[in-house]
Amino acid sequence: MPERKKLLLRLDPAVYEAIARWAADDLRSINAQIEYALRRALKEAGREPRRSPEDDKSPD
Repeated sequence: MPERKKLLLRLDPAVYEAIARWAADDLRSINAQIEYALRRALKEAGREPRRSPEDDKSPD
């Protein structure tokens, strides 16, 4: 798996709390919930990232 990028993100406290509640409801970490929301937004905008051949490899 390729190394994941790190990102510092500043959020309004109310937005953070809403994401935290959503993450808890979906049994995800806040980080995973933010990535889920971003991927969903990219898909809806027709801007999904291209998958690399490495993404399709299964672990041995």
